[in-house]
Formats: sequence, C-alpha cells, structure tokens
Amino acid sequence: MSRLPEVGEVLDGFRIEERIHAGGLGVIYRVSGPEVGFPIIMKIPRLGHGEPGESVVTFEVERMVLGGLKGPHVPRLVAVGDIAAVPYLVMEYVAGQSLKDWVERAPIPAEEVARLGAALATAVHSLHMQEAIHLDLKPSNVIVRPGGEAVLIDFGLAHHAHFPDLLAEEFRHPVGSAPYISPEQVRGIRNDPRSDIFSIGVTLYELATGRLPHGSPQTLSGLRKRLFRDPVPPRGIVRSVPEWLQEVILRCLEPEPDRRFGSAAQLAFDLTHPDQVAVTERGRRQRTSGLPVLFRRWFRAHVLEPTELTLPSEHLASAPILLVAIATRHTNEAFFQSMRDVVKRLLALEEKTRLACITVIRPLPEVGSPKEEEVATSQRIKQLVQLRHWAEPLQLPADRISFHVLEAGEPADALLEYARANNVDHIVIGAPPADRSLKGLINTVSTKVAARAPCTVTVVRPPRSG
Repeated sequence: MSRLPEVGEVLDGFRIEERIHAGGLGVIYRVSGPEVGFPIIMKIPRLGHGEPGESVVTFEVERMVLGGLKGPHVPRLVAVGDIAAVPYLVMEYVAGQSLKDWVERAPIPAEEVARLGAALATAVHSLHMQEAIHLDLKPSNVIVRPGGEAVLIDFGLAHHAHFPDLLAEEFRHPVGSAPYISPEQVRGIRNDPRSDIFSIGVTLYELATGRLPHGSPQTLSGLRKRLFRDPVPPRGIVRSVPEWLQEVILRCLEPEPDRRFGSAAQLAFDLTHPDQVAVTERGRRQRTSGLPVLFRRWFRAHVLEPTELTLPSEHLASAPILLVAIATRHTNEAFFQSMRDVVKRLLALEEKTRLACITVIRPLPEVGSPKEEEVATSQRIKQLVQLRHWAEPLQLPADRISFHVLEAGEPADALLEYARANNVDHIVIGAPPADRSLKGLINTVSTKVAARAPCTVTVVRPPRSG
C-alpha cells in the first residue's frame, strides 16, 4: 500500500477517526471498529517509492514481537493487516503521559527520577522475562499511566528469542536511536538484555541533568566512542544530584555489560530503595575516567570477542533477587546458622545474586510512647543492627546485600507484598517449631508465604535440640 488512508476511510472494519502521529517509519491513527473493551489505534508503515527500506522490516518485527507479548507493560494487539494488501497493526491506545514530557522539564528532583526509573525498569524486566529485548528504549517510547505504571511502545527494532531476528539478517549497520543505543548494539550484538539497561541509564541521566550522556552522534565513529568513553558524571552538571543516584546512573552506563546491573529487576530494586544503594567511587566521581581506564576499555572493545549469551530469561536467572526473612525476636543461634548455611549455598550458585535481609515488626508509634524502646524509630534501628549482625558471617560486598525492616500487623502479607513489588526470585524463611499442632502449622507465617508466594520458597527447619 503506497497511499496512506484518509480520515473517514474504513479498512477491514476499522474506521479512521484521526491522525495522531507521523514518524519516519509509520503513521498512527485513532480508529473505531469492533468493540474490544478499550480504545484502539492503527499503525501503518510508510511504504512505496521514496520511503525507507526499514519500514517493511520493522513492521514485520513489531507484528511478531507484540503478538508474542502480554501483560500490563505492553499494548494489547488487536488485529494485523496483510502486508501484501493493506499492512497495519491495530493495538490498544495507552492513556497516559509520555516520559518525554518529563525530559522536557529536566533536570527534575532525584525522587521523581527514581520513581519514573523504577517504573521503567519494572516494565523492562517483564519484557525480558518473556524472552524479548526492546533495543529502542527512549523517553518517547515509554508511556506512564495515571497510576504510575510504565508501558513500552514501538517494538519495531526489538529482538525476541523465539522469532527470527530480521534486522540482524538484513542490516549490517547499527540500528537504534543514536543517543540511547548501547555499546554492544554499536558492535552489532542484539541479544543482550543489558542493552536495555544501558538505554534506561541514558534516560535517567537525561532526567537528572537535562543532557544526554553521549550527545547525539551522527556517524559510526561517533557512536563507537561510547565503547570506551564515559560521560561527565551527573553531579558535575547538577550538583544537587545525590551520590546514590549518580552511582545507579553510571552503573547503567558502564561500557562493559558485565559491570552494569545484572537485571532490570535489580536496577528497579536500587531505585526503589535508595537508602540501600552502596555508593562506590562511581557515585563520588567528579570527572571522566583517565587515560589508563580508557585504553583498557578501548583494548577490550577492539580485541576481545563478545560473550555468547543465552536466552534473556536464562540470563536473568544468573542475577536473581533472594529474600531471607529473619525473625529477629528469636535467639536460637543454631537456627540462625542453619538459615545462613542455606543462604550461603544459594549465593554460591550465582555470583550476581542480590540478597535482601528482611524482618517484620508490629506497627509502633513514631513518638509518644512512655517507653523509648517501643518507639518505631528506635525499634527499626535495633532491628537493622540485628539483621546486620545475622548477615555479617556471609561477608557479602555492600552492593550485593540490603537490610529492610517492615512494619505490618500480618508478617506474611508484608513479605508477600515485598516479594511481588521487588520481583523477588527466591524466598528463604524459617519453619515453625515441630511441636505445633496441625491447625497451628496452617496459620504460621512460613506456611502462608509458601502457599501464596509468586516465586520459589525454601523453608528451613530449625535444628532439633538435644
């Protein structure tokens, strides 16, 4: 189809109501048609004489990828037109605000950067779990729903492990948006989910500073500079950027994928818990790296072959989030050691595992209690000290462990809510004493967690006394 439809035309039962966007590769219309329960749009690629050749390929890619995805972080696909006759994609119209609107107001406060970044990282993690990598993440391709949930759009450049990679087959030059493209994409690698983490880092940098970390290069040589050069630290541009946020941003923007976050879930975790971010030299950095570091990166980028990767979901399995629930009110050191032994074995399986040590206390007043030890702040400090004491023998580096005190009347509900909100992969929790009655066992915290958890649960049995 070389001619784009006019408002009022009907294509396969869909009436063209309004033209709402025109991009380099396609045009988007608001349409009406068969009742599907939500508003819909139609995306039509630009085809015909003088139009870019990528239009056909990106249309086919988006058709395949969207058809293989589900969940709240992607628009629902409704119908597909035959490319030999009338090519189109009809999909859900996502109500909300483009992330580009926030970028246009940048720099914005760190708390807002973290909130938006966590929503984006959560959406990307959902995508990776479905074996897809977006590869064109940028503010204009992210819609934030009124409730704060991020939705990813425009999958024309995406990679899906279950479908042929048409872009890799047909093009030998880097494909993507120049300011946001990852170093490995510049090298032609399209199957690394950490490429999306780099692109998230570019967006976070832009939100925090109002600038792009690597500018907008127009040549391949300009793109290749990000293989070894790092950007000006955000705090060198906006002094009010906190060290923890710079730490997160620059970790996303590491030229070598192995030095970035192991998963988008781990990135979302740090953005959601800024007080738990371990600030290293990255967070305190005042200037770009010196010549020795640049040479090492240049050498690795030009000499070493990239690592062969598995499926995106299998890669994520190498960077899980492990939750251990510690009942700090108990004093059985042998039991605590049994918990540590189990956690040690799980940590040894994957060197990028992130450990969250959690205890739950009953809600307490912030002030006004006649006993100082009953005030919530005092209790939280006391519990954090106990958690750190429990974890000390594990000897984990600060960037792999965090400590959390939750206040809740029902501990099981608090642990389950935390696990769902933070994409926890595995929960370790202590079993109740063996002398509990059957009725008592059913109502224990560990039983409730094991029955309702969204992930794997390991229940550790206390050692028998005597």
